[in-house]
Amino acid sequence: MVYKVLFLHPDLGLGGAERLVLDAALALQARGCDVQIWTTYYDPDRCFAESRDLPVMCAGNWLPRTVFGHGAALCIYLRMIYLVLYILLLSGAEFDVVFCDQVSACIPFLKLARYPKKVLFYCHFPDLLLTQRQSFLKRIYRAPVDWLEEKTTGMADCIVVNSCFTAKTFKNTFTTLSHIDPDVLYPSLHFSTFDTTVNADLGGLVPQERMLTFLSINRYERKKNLILALEALHDLQRRLSAHDWEKVHLILAGGYDQRVLENVEYYEELKTIAKKLDIQDHVTFLRSFTDEEKLSLLCSCVCVLYTPSNEHFGIVPLEAMYMCCPVIAVNSGGPLETVVNDVTGFLCDPVPAQFSEAMEKFVKDPSLKNSMGMEGRTRVKEKFSAEAFSNKLYQYICRLIQ
Repeated sequence: MVYKVLFLHPDLGLGGAERLVLDAALALQARGCDVQIWTTYYDPDRCFAESRDLPVMCAGNWLPRTVFGHGAALCIYLRMIYLVLYILLLSGAEFDVVFCDQVSACIPFLKLARYPKKVLFYCHFPDLLLTQRQSFLKRIYRAPVDWLEEKTTGMADCIVVNSCFTAKTFKNTFTTLSHIDPDVLYPSLHFSTFDTTVNADLGGLVPQERMLTFLSINRYERKKNLILALEALHDLQRRLSAHDWEKVHLILAGGYDQRVLENVEYYEELKTIAKKLDIQDHVTFLRSFTDEEKLSLLCSCVCVLYTPSNEHFGIVPLEAMYMCCPVIAVNSGGPLETVVNDVTGFLCDPVPAQFSEAMEKFVKDPSLKNSMGMEGRTRVKEKFSAEAFSNKLYQYICRLIQ
């Protein structure tokens, strides 16, 4: 019997959640499942390359993302509800199980359909913790949205999370769902994607004399705390001789969407800060790079800086470690489960002095990249393989159908 699995995702762009969805779809497809991905927005020119090898359908992009810059959560709820109604009433799509992530508001419509569908919900992190409530009006607006998120999340037939950190946060946040113990399904890497020959030309990104390149890969969003990387680089300058400083360069490579105001604003803010710190000649800003460029960046850098605090999981440290690249990360959230301090990299408090101290070690002892890099690759292959991810995910699907 061929299991038919339908994936629901709000915006199939470039990010950790999108990477997870594609990896899950590819894993099930390799198992013989018939998979299809439905989303409210998809741009083949701004996506992971593997998405072009999967059936991706789009509906609902005509609905607004915000109302004059506000109400993003409500708008994405409406877009996803429209998407589900379109699938159920107009598309003719046939499926046995739904893999849903990020937005749970559409789950009731799947359960109330003429032929109710089994739903696996993948919780990257409770959405209600990802927004500020600084004004009274914002608190009033978020109250029903937050209630709806908790209520509809609990309607899923199976709930899995991306880390032990997220599992604990789930239990502490959704108090009415205390009877649910979500399973942990770690994201994985398709090793073959990273084992390909790298041909991307990075000429001109880094001056030739800069032999020690530090790399940050994250979306241009304030919660990613990319300022920490700039301030750490500035502090590193104080620690180094003029000769060593001239060898150092930082690349801030991030997902960037012209339609997202925060991306545009934060990119400009970071450039302004780099200039204010007088390190602009030692920093390159790269927006929306290709997969080939990412591999080239990981191959050429001495270390990856991972700056978000309380990150739900974080796929970038896994990618870096598999490519034999050590990681300096904040000592909270997902990196506590992926990066081994003093073995595959360094875990630091989110302060420039600690990050720059760790960076200095790679400048003073270049052999650290090789020794820590090999340890990191071994860890990823043992703990976060695509095979382990595929086996566990397929078991969930089989249980739901049977």
